Amino acid sequence: MKKIFLIGFSLMALNALAQKSDLRPLVSKKADAIEQKVIAWRRDFHEHPELGNTEVRTAGIIAKHLESLGIKVTTGVAKTGVVGVLKGGKPGPVVALRADMDGLPVTERVDIPFASKVKTQYNGQEVGVMHACGHDSHVAILMGVAEVLASMQKDIQGTVKFIFQPAEEGVPAGDEGGAALMIKEGVLENPKVDVIFGLHINSQTEVGEVTYRPGGTMAAVNDMKITVTGRQAHGAYPWSSIDPVVISAQIINNLQTIVSRNLNVTENPGVVTIGAINGGVRSNIIPEKVEMLGTVRNFSKEDEAMFIERIKTIAIKTAEAGGATAEVKIPYSNHYPVTFNNIALTEKMLPSMQSTAGKEHVKLKPPVTGAEDFSFFQEKVPGLFVFLGGMPKGKDPLKAPSHHTPDFYLDESGFVLGVKLLSNLTLDYMAMKK
Repeated sequence: MKKIFLIGFSLMALNALAQKSDLRPLVSKKADAIEQKVIAWRRDFHEHPELGNTEVRTAGIIAKHLESLGIKVTTGVAKTGVVGVLKGGKPGPVVALRADMDGLPVTERVDIPFASKVKTQYNGQEVGVMHACGHDSHVAILMGVAEVLASMQKDIQGTVKFIFQPAEEGVPAGDEGGAALMIKEGVLENPKVDVIFGLHINSQTEVGEVTYRPGGTMAAVNDMKITVTGRQAHGAYPWSSIDPVVISAQIINNLQTIVSRNLNVTENPGVVTIGAINGGVRSNIIPEKVEMLGTVRNFSKEDEAMFIERIKTIAIKTAEAGGATAEVKIPYSNHYPVTFNNIALTEKMLPSMQSTAGKEHVKLKPPVTGAEDFSFFQEKVPGLFVFLGGMPKGKDPLKAPSHHTPDFYLDESGFVLGVKLLSNLTLDYMAMKK
């Protein structure tokens, strides 16, 4: 059976290679020609980051660039999003390409000339703002793709929809934004999208490398809030209390048994993390209430349902055992589905990735327990989300600063491969559909 599958896959790969776009050499030439322009865009965005749903400056630069290329532009989508539509000279499918625009409430520590000095208010605190996840590079790369493809518009066999998305990192509780709001406002319609491609830079993958995974590639995420209510008392007389601090500690420990005892770890990974716990105001008062915030990660709908049920049962019953009550809100403020790469699409586009980056530089990767709201697009249309190397060559991935940290750093020499990759995925997919 395995041999038959491999033969079938090889035939599919050969067929896909035979249907490559003949515009590839031109894509490579044009991408190389604008490499420094892409880097300059990225540096500008990096120096002037904006948090989710406030990407006004970023959106303005994007819209102006797309309009200069003759691309039809819509602004204000999902608050600050920008959508460009490039209709090719020949009929064919509609391919969407997505880049996220928002920065993070992180104070930059990297010693570079274009380091962010931006400050803003976030959750009632003054914070630094930094592109600590590489969204600035995603925007610059997609702007480069737009310039490359617009220059060969008459030869394009279909329509390209450029989606510049705000608020991928999430929005405050009660607010809307990101991919879900763009979809709600019709970003996948008029014209109707057939397929969507996206990429994410990775600071711990060497430049020149592309990694991918068919099926579940990034986790579904639910955040949660657990409120434990007991009885307040003087710290000197704990027997007069129902102590929510002790009960919360028991809940935290008991939650870890979900992964160790309820999850089939041979099939999919999973994570339960309590990231914040707040209760009490001074050392000698046992408080009435403790609040915990956490995150849950899964790779299947079945595991997600199991985790939610077990979290509620463990929190509520542990609290009851101590004489307290527990209220569990999950999701509390956000939920992202599994970032699921359509398996047939991934197999079909693998030769395109390999011929762009070199077969030896395209590698299968393990699941990632981080989450991505690109997953909302993939729930509606077939999608492929891949990772692009951004770590300097020869550096130890274990020592390279990770995403969402003050020391996050990217080697800009990898950006041009991103331009070529998204351009070729678009044109090769169209060639397969002619």
